[in-house]
Amino acid sequence: MATFDTDLTAERIRECTARGFWRQESVELYLDRWATRRPDRTAMVDGAGRCTYAELARTVERVAHGLAAHGVERGRAVSCQLPNWSEFIVVLLAAARLGAVVNPIPPIYRASELRFMLNRLESCVVVIPGTFRGFDHVAMLAALRPELPRVEHVFVARGEPGESMRPFGALTETVWEARAGRRGLPGTDPDQVNEVIFTSGTTGEPKGVMHTPNTVLAIVHPVIERLQLSERDVILMSSTFAHQTGYLYGYCLTLVLGATGVWLDVWNPTAAARLIEAERVTFTMGATPFLHDLTYVPATHDLSSLRVFISAGAPIPRPLVRDARARLGCAISPGWGMTENGLVTCNGLGDPEEKVFTTDGHPVRGMELRIVDGDGQSVPPGGEGELLVRGPSQFVGYFKRPDFTRESYTAEGWFRTGDRGRLDADGYLAITGRSKDLIIRGGENIPVAEIENVLFTHPKIAGVAVVGMPDARLGERACACVVPKPGESLTLAELVAWLEGRQLARQKFPERLELVAEFPMTPSGKVQKFRLRELVADRLVAERAPRA
Repeated sequence: MATFDTDLTAERIRECTARGFWRQESVELYLDRWATRRPDRTAMVDGAGRCTYAELARTVERVAHGLAAHGVERGRAVSCQLPNWSEFIVVLLAAARLGAVVNPIPPIYRASELRFMLNRLESCVVVIPGTFRGFDHVAMLAALRPELPRVEHVFVARGEPGESMRPFGALTETVWEARAGRRGLPGTDPDQVNEVIFTSGTTGEPKGVMHTPNTVLAIVHPVIERLQLSERDVILMSSTFAHQTGYLYGYCLTLVLGATGVWLDVWNPTAAARLIEAERVTFTMGATPFLHDLTYVPATHDLSSLRVFISAGAPIPRPLVRDARARLGCAISPGWGMTENGLVTCNGLGDPEEKVFTTDGHPVRGMELRIVDGDGQSVPPGGEGELLVRGPSQFVGYFKRPDFTRESYTAEGWFRTGDRGRLDADGYLAITGRSKDLIIRGGENIPVAEIENVLFTHPKIAGVAVVGMPDARLGERACACVVPKPGESLTLAELVAWLEGRQLARQKFPERLELVAEFPMTPSGKVQKFRLRELVADRLVAERAPRA
């Protein structure tokens, strides 16, 4: 069994509890509350149907006893690679009943990622779909089993299990109700690790982020307050539960509120619009591509119930915020956060338009931000620098990598986010790019986010990412990687003319254009810029190679 060593101290527990940030609760306690108080309220809706809170509680209890019968106990790891199906929520809650550690895995991950994660965590149980989006997960796990010595059981949802696997329904076969001397389930200790979720890797190396129920709920409650959410809300979640966005603001948020969750397993803006109309969805959250697609979906559905859309996880072109607000008719709340700490900033419902259109919001209750220069000194309001954060929702360390954890903090306990940004005089944050995305051309910093925002307004551009390319004289130059709109093409001269028309300084202009069909993305919708840099570098080498 893996050991989940953390950097959590008794002092941090006392302080966060005394200040009311940590309530010493866990998500499964909310299931008990709503199953008692509003048993007939719809808890979840997915493509296979819907269930009430009373039905969900009964299913979770049965699956928890089923997992226990298969060796799952406090501290053991259960990995789940399901799409946004209700079974995923059942697994999360059932594991919590046992005090087990859940490891959500995005459905797009394949053998390489699973081999690393399952062996590193020593997962004893894995739950997978039969097939999803045309991919045979059963065959993948069957081929991997010889390399996964710690995996004892594989359960298959909505598909035929392979050899030595069992259907998901087998977890409900344990006749626990009538068993004499049946013990209650232990539940989760709010200060113990209950989730290990691997970062999706914009830099190429995933790290296992460890959270406890206290760190998770410390960022859910402040968002509820900021956006005035309640049990009357209906939550659409299209971001995978295996990413912290889906885990926190699909799974956790729905259970904490006692609201209704509507799950979409494959993103499709028309399907999302249909669900918003049919289920009277009031709240959703997703990365920039989700906001973009829903904003420009043909207006054939009634979206008037939608009250709030939080867009976070990737830079948001400011023109998109304006269009989304006008077309969707709801509050658009740009925000910023990480797997390590959840949604740290977002705009409130009453924030001035200038803040909504130009910032990523201000910190929610309990979270603090600093912007520092290269020497670690705070910069004045409006100055750009490295973004640091601290607060009660900070994770409790990287799994089996205490060296990574130590390197991620300053001596004063501030977490190094790897992002760059500005804080204005009112405390609102504007992300300007990743530290590793910063392009330094002949000693001058090029503000990547600013250039991307301007280029995004070009009528021929569907998506844009600006990255650095090596240059022998200047160190780096900027390259614009562009996904053109269907049927369009583009030249570097057109880009330059567009930027000139907006009166930007010439040193900020991209000096190369790469047209791509699509961007390499993480499951959370972030552009993997390190892959784009590799692509540009490879093409530069190929162009310079002598021809035969």
